[in-house]
Amino acid sequence: MQKFETLTGIAAPLPLNNVDTDMIIPKQFLKTIKRTGLSEGLFYEMRYDEKGVKIEDFVLHQAPWTGAEILVSGNNFGCGSSREHAPWALLDFGIRSVIAPSFADIFYNNCFKNGILPIRLPKEQVDVLMEAAKQQQEISVDLPNQQVKAGNHVFSFELDEFRKYCLLNGLDDIGLTLKKAENINDFEGRDSQSRPWLFNAA
Repeated sequence: MQKFETLTGIAAPLPLNNVDTDMIIPKQFLKTIKRTGLSEGLFYEMRYDEKGVKIEDFVLHQAPWTGAEILVSGNNFGCGSSREHAPWALLDFGIRSVIAPSFADIFYNNCFKNGILPIRLPKEQVDVLMEAAKQQQEISVDLPNQQVKAGNHVFSFELDEFRKYCLLNGLDDIGLTLKKAENINDFEGRDSQSRPWLFNAA
């Protein structure tokens, strides 16, 4: 998993509440277990009409937001089903951080497991960042200091220390397990002596 430390750039404004996971990645794109190629389906029904024609005025189709790595949105972002494809699609598009007043719990947890930093801030602070995003002002996300900056505004956000540690070090669940590889190997070595039949299966 890619490490997350600081991020500065133009943020895409998506001023909608209750953006659910079906809006983020519709069901027809859930046939794969690969994490790549899902950017095609990100916000598909907002990006394309029923004939598959691009909706030009959707924010992610307009420069400079076509390359946005930060998304600013409304309350309850990521609600709906628990599909992990939602953070996969955001990450495949290039979005590394989502800022909103609140998130659905499962989506919030899935973000950390995929290298995305979800930031919860009071609505009045998100409104300031939303306006900055609309005005194409740079927004900076500083994970070590837990701050978001836009112009003269500096907002601090709270974050669980363990999740912060994992993002800073690029550790998902597999990465955390592999940090114990020496202990695992030692155990397997001892266990193979006491229960050799478990290690000699055909």
